Amino acid sequence: MFIASAYAQAAEGAPAGGELFQIVFLVGLFALFYFIAIRPQRKRQKEHAAMISALEKGNEVVTSSGILGKITGLDDNYVVLSVAEKVELKFQRVHIHAVLPKGTLKSIA
Repeated sequence: MFIASAYAQAAEGAPAGGELFQIVFLVGLFALFYFIAIRPQRKRQKEHAAMISALEKGNEVVTSSGILGKITGLDDNYVVLSVAEKVELKFQRVHIHAVLPKGTLKSIA
């Protein structure tokens, strides 16, 4: 007797405007992600590309693996570093991490 009346009751619908809130929430979440993660990463990539394109012979650099050296040769894709007397290593340009001030290698050695 009571069970039949329970089935007969209509279920309440979802509150109106829920879909709009979900869309605004997703757009806001993407905007937050863009300003926190994507935009700063692109800025770092542009700065690194500018640094790599400005490399010259004689610059003292650090590679991404931590090797210090002086540039003795440049190519479109490669850099030749002098790391010690009569020791030269060839690296891809993208693996240059930073350009050091002149005289850094002498002050370290």
